[in-house]
Amino acid sequence: MGFVKGKLPLWLKLTNGSGAVAFGIKDLGFSFFLLPYYNLVLGVEAWLVGAALATALVIDAFVDPLIGHLTDRTYSRWGRRLPWLYIAPIPLAFMWTLLWSPPFTGVPTFWEIVALAVGVRLLLSACEVPSVSLVPELTDDYDERTTLFRFRFLSGWLGGMMMMVLAFTFFLPTPEAQLQPEGYAMFGLVGAVLMAVFVIGSAAGQHGVVAQLPAHRPPPFSIKGAFQEIFDAFREKAFLIFAAGGLAAYVGQGMNFSITLYVNNYIWRFDDLAFQLYPAVLAISVFAMFLLVGPLHKRFGKPHSAAGGAVVAMVFYFVPYALFLAGLWPETGTTASTTAVFATLVLANTASIVAIISATSMVAEIVEAFEERTGKRAEGTFYSGNWLVQKCATAGGILATSLIVQSLGIEQGTPQDQVAQGAVNQLAMIYMIAGSALALVAAFWLARFPITREQHETRIAAKEAAAGQAGTVDNPIDEAVRADPDGHSITP
Repeated sequence: MGFVKGKLPLWLKLTNGSGAVAFGIKDLGFSFFLLPYYNLVLGVEAWLVGAALATALVIDAFVDPLIGHLTDRTYSRWGRRLPWLYIAPIPLAFMWTLLWSPPFTGVPTFWEIVALAVGVRLLLSACEVPSVSLVPELTDDYDERTTLFRFRFLSGWLGGMMMMVLAFTFFLPTPEAQLQPEGYAMFGLVGAVLMAVFVIGSAAGQHGVVAQLPAHRPPPFSIKGAFQEIFDAFREKAFLIFAAGGLAAYVGQGMNFSITLYVNNYIWRFDDLAFQLYPAVLAISVFAMFLLVGPLHKRFGKPHSAAGGAVVAMVFYFVPYALFLAGLWPETGTTASTTAVFATLVLANTASIVAIISATSMVAEIVEAFEERTGKRAEGTFYSGNWLVQKCATAGGILATSLIVQSLGIEQGTPQDQVAQGAVNQLAMIYMIAGSALALVAAFWLARFPITREQHETRIAAKEAAAGQAGTVDNPIDEAVRADPDGHSITP
């Protein structure tokens, strides 16, 4: 049972959510700026950047689940998650700074990019996995978990948007500045400070609620036993269905973000003002998601909200490209064109975030299904699996973008007006086809997620009844229960 019974206090929602700022900063950097920086600024071929990130992902595939498993097995008076959240942000900040100021001479090599990417990814996992794993520990309520994820996604997106505003206003304010390394170095330094501050601050804010000795001491650790438990968790039917749909949705989102600078420069021909307004447009969609996702989950449930969001996002993302290719779009670079792009982007991005947040929230219900089958709770293992799916998406999206860009011959430092119209049309066509296919695959699988609200609530009720009959509580270390000033029951 969760640490908190009933409605969660607002301060706890805000505190838990703020831990996602580091993820938002990382996601923005990897998705929007990493490929253009290493390709257009440092001169690394686009396909080589994509291959390096894919290689880093293979390494992560073996290590990330171990991180999740180890957080599940951490046994301290501060609980299972907090020790990770106090320690990991410091080396993460250091590695993030190095990613945007490579400590190498000349053009970075394949293995140098791999080393930096692996360092950032693993350390971010050591922050994000324990942070998000606190969600199903804090509450077992179906809707309150959605609320926590709303706040986490809002915080993550606001962190990313804050860095995007700083990038397009101060660090990389013009297309010319986006081809110089100095702005990217400042982007990395400021992002590193914010990552460390928000992760540590989130942990400290939740300390009084979650800092308690785990109910059971885990058995001795072994690599063989760890992977046996990980494979058992990942065989859960609900997780496999989520992974199939989530991977397609996250790859689509990763491609949408990583291709942004290319399409906005070469298809829509944004000027300086349009680039500066772009973060505000995305912010509108984030706040719209925050208002919509709760009612959608109550009306349709998480699986159908996720599938519907993927389909609606596909329509509004790619109709402008179809109209552009058909010659029915306003002349690009004009106010009419940019305004229309922004209007459809708000709708598309809102639906896309609804799909992503619904899919991520679904993972929380897998925890109890697995516990019912095995008697074990594995929040960290499942969210490391979710994190791995997201990393696959980011790397897959960037790799797809890098291959598209490489095939079209868009070279380092190419100005807006020097890309052939044929290449621009091909960029629009390939992006539209690939993105639509990914959205349909995501919708197909996410709609088939097998755990409904009713099944989850039945499972929780049975668990509470069994605990009541046994005369036990979740944490036998201290059976006292205190009420906060708002009347919420919080186990100390």
